[in-house]
Amino acid sequence: MAVDDATKKSCDGTNTGGSGSSGGSNRCIPVRVAVRVRPLVQRAAQEYFSSSLEVLPEHKQISIGSDSNRSFTYDYVFTPDCGQEEIYNAAVSKVVLQLYKGFNVTVLAYGQTGSGKTYSMGTNYVLDRDNEEEMGIIPRAINDIFKSIKDREQDYEFIVKVSFVELYADNLFDLLNVGSREECLVEIRETPTGDIIMQGVTEVPVTSLRETMRCLEQGSLNRATGATAMNAHSSRSHALFCMTIEQRRKDDSENMVCAKFTLVDLAGSERAKKTGATGMRFKEGVNINQGLLALGNVISSLAAKEKYTPYRVCKLTRLLQDSLGGNSHTLMLACVSPADDSLEETLSTLRYADRARKIKN
Repeated sequence: MAVDDATKKSCDGTNTGGSGSSGGSNRCIPVRVAVRVRPLVQRAAQEYFSSSLEVLPEHKQISIGSDSNRSFTYDYVFTPDCGQEEIYNAAVSKVVLQLYKGFNVTVLAYGQTGSGKTYSMGTNYVLDRDNEEEMGIIPRAINDIFKSIKDREQDYEFIVKVSFVELYADNLFDLLNVGSREECLVEIRETPTGDIIMQGVTEVPVTSLRETMRCLEQGSLNRATGATAMNAHSSRSHALFCMTIEQRRKDDSENMVCAKFTLVDLAGSERAKKTGATGMRFKEGVNINQGLLALGNVISSLAAKEKYTPYRVCKLTRLLQDSLGGNSHTLMLACVSPADDSLEETLSTLRYADRARKIKN
């Protein structure tokens, strides 16, 4: 079901009657940052790559060597032995509650290819196939949302819709559209109020965890993936899974609170020398890195509180305009590898995440 522009305007950054309304408060909320260190993969362990990181979860710090310029503090730090449930409960579960106050919420995963972003987010999780302990952030958040809706349904009416898009080679594709690839192209538009909308994107009404997971599974099958030397199932696109939640008190039909929950699984930054990418895979890597570079420039601009922020450089930064510097509670999950051969990429990710933590929405 394609949603008309009027519906999209009401659900993209502008809330009606809720405490999250942009006109209700000038309160600034910092972007929260969590860093997850993945276990050494079998390849690294076999080749005797030792851990290059010192992780101090009690101090929320990660250090590389003894250089003080390579020591970083974050809101959350997770060691390789931390499970999916622990990470979700500590870093994500509380921010999901902001949806019912009318605030937009964004969770985005960033890191080099093969660092565990898609696993952590649960983008490829299949409800009836995979182990429940491996359930990532997206299915856990969906489960919590519908539990909360059930707890509130005596006093509130809810409408929940989902959309799923991927940004591949700077083209935006609707992953829930059953048409041809050309028919799945989606355009980005900006409303007169400055909100960014995806014109013509498919939004599917859902009423349960199972229905929502079916949309996630269907879209994930349509997502562009490919094998590289570092990851046999490397994501070749940035994926955005969005839930729009409308709530209205049963005794007040005039006022509606609308919030958007955006879960972003960014494609991994990569170096062609390490991934062994050639031909189409190489071109994909170039596009991925260009988008992540533009995103890094936006993050740096916001962190430095510059007057101009280059959101319009590419589609990725336009899509995340509300999540970074706009009207959203945002959590960045930075995924890193502890292997010595990934030291340069790990340091880059840690610096990227450190700058993001300075942003206030």
